[in-house]
Amino acid sequence: MLLDNPLLGPEKLEERAYQVNIAGSCLERSTLVVLPTGMGKTVVALLVIAEVLNQERGRVLLMAPTKPLVEQHAAFLRQHVEAKIGLMTGEIPPADREWTWYHEDVIVSTPQVVKNDLRHERASLDDVGLVVFDEAHRAVGDYAYVNVGEVYKGVHGLVMGLTASPGSDPERILDVCRNLGIEGVEIRTEYDPDVVNYIHDVKVEQLRVDMPASTRRIRDLLKSAFEEVASKLREKGFLQERRRVTIRDILAAQKHVQGRLNRGEKNYHLYSAASAVAIALKINHALQLVETQGLAALRSYMGKLEDEAKDEESSKASRMLVKIPKVREAFKLARVTQPEDAKVPRIVEILQKQFSSKSDSKVIVFTHYRETAKLMVKEIDQRPWARPFRFVGQADRGDDLGLKQREQVELVEKFKSGEYNVMVATSVAEEGLDIPSTDLVVFYEPIPSEIRTIQRRGRTGRNQPGRVVVLVTRDSRDEAHLYSARRKERKMHEEMDRLREMLKQRILVGMPGGGFFAAPRLSDESSRYLLERGEDEAPRKERAARKQASLSDFESA
Repeated sequence: MLLDNPLLGPEKLEERAYQVNIAGSCLERSTLVVLPTGMGKTVVALLVIAEVLNQERGRVLLMAPTKPLVEQHAAFLRQHVEAKIGLMTGEIPPADREWTWYHEDVIVSTPQVVKNDLRHERASLDDVGLVVFDEAHRAVGDYAYVNVGEVYKGVHGLVMGLTASPGSDPERILDVCRNLGIEGVEIRTEYDPDVVNYIHDVKVEQLRVDMPASTRRIRDLLKSAFEEVASKLREKGFLQERRRVTIRDILAAQKHVQGRLNRGEKNYHLYSAASAVAIALKINHALQLVETQGLAALRSYMGKLEDEAKDEESSKASRMLVKIPKVREAFKLARVTQPEDAKVPRIVEILQKQFSSKSDSKVIVFTHYRETAKLMVKEIDQRPWARPFRFVGQADRGDDLGLKQREQVELVEKFKSGEYNVMVATSVAEEGLDIPSTDLVVFYEPIPSEIRTIQRRGRTGRNQPGRVVVLVTRDSRDEAHLYSARRKERKMHEEMDRLREMLKQRILVGMPGGGFFAAPRLSDESSRYLLERGEDEAPRKERAARKQASLSDFESA
């Protein structure tokens, strides 16, 4: 048994059948492992690494895209495997890295460092028995993974790719496999038979809130202004005749206008349309803020727009925007109206109940905008039971400074230890960093992305049943985003099954519960033809079933 490996440390790992099955496959052939967030890709990698070292197949190289991820992988391995673990990043001097290359059992590094050290002959992969590529879906184009993968193909060692977000395009996944020298793919979802017994229930609740009357008035004015701008674009022929114009329509019009300008066309209608598109996008963003974040966020954005309009070097669209009567009226109302945020008080109530029932709870509150995160931390911090902190990305946004990688890691460690008990986070906490499982996840607003919804939800329910609360403002785009994510998630699960079927024609695919589907040997030309057609060599009944599934998708769309 892989879990009986003498190199695994004293801390007992939970025996999960799907992790052992996948690790066994990875030891037989180079494999891409596709597991959703929270299902233990790192544990699978640990089992494979420990077995490669135990069998003395060679040293191990594990790469991850960022320094915090590299540091977390190294810490995890040091905790669980009895081996010499070396850490390498660009901050470590080349001479020290060269020593590490030849004296450690496992090297954990960023890919750019490995690429550079290979190029300058400070390192060699000749005695490496296993290379692990975390976030392997990045192995396309000119990313450093591609270069390292090409070098390692000459060694003929074992390759392991890890990803939670492979996409649904078989050709892109096959590109990753080709670039890394991978022979097989293992895909699991929470519904697969060897997984379902290890998935804890996550209770998802929707909490509806009403938009304050004053906010609705401002929203209606902005909507009306948006429709007026859209009507002008429609009159000029840049939008189709539709009752309701979506942001997708505006972006399509922007692409069309910009394309013509790039080809050298110059006329008043094109320049006018370009300005109208820019204005529509700005109004749409203001609408999104007022509907999903409240007046405080709108006021902040409004101030930026008004500052842009005063700048003589700003775009014409910014100056035109603040002169639109309904926009001016909306901004005036926003300025004199006392902000009423229906969501923040409800979140405080939710947290208070959570900590009353379980005082040592850990909670993550997700929001899309930094301004909202700042507002929530300020409000939550007034409660004696709460120790909140704001968790944002690295980029600076004007006066709002981001968190450096080291600061992010330190905050996560304090959250793990209990020094903080409420993380108020933007999208940076959705994936990548090793954030501990929580008792409760709160969505300040729904998001239309199924991947990001799953990643947020995956921050709870890992080791015990979890709970998710999604706040939804009635009669707003919150509702549209909620239904969009739900529809896309259902489709994604169906697409994962189809992805397995299509990949079977090109590569070895592991089956849930163990076993493999061996791909028939097809020429690249034949395989490409089948992928483009969406066909395969399966019997007629199987093809008919796929067609029926496609029809069902169409009918339910």
